[in-house]
Amino acid sequence: MIDTLKHIAMSTKDPCQKQACEIQKCLQAYNYQESKCQHVIQEMHKCCKTYAKTSVCCSGFLKEEDRKRLQVSTQCQ
Repeated sequence: MIDTLKHIAMSTKDPCQKQACEIQKCLQAYNYQESKCQHVIQEMHKCCKTYAKTSVCCSGFLKEEDRKRLQVSTQCQ
């Protein structure tokens, strides 16, 4: 049963994989300068808003976004 679930999960394409790959390509192209890749990061954010519960790619992305928001909110206090 567990092996069957793993197979299904691995064979189903992650809905935000394309955006995650685009971020990696952009970061590599611009020597890892996030500011140059905001357009693709924004697309990933949009995808994760829609597919957060089903996209493995979004799990780390959303945690990073939450961490950044926390940093900004604590800096303003």
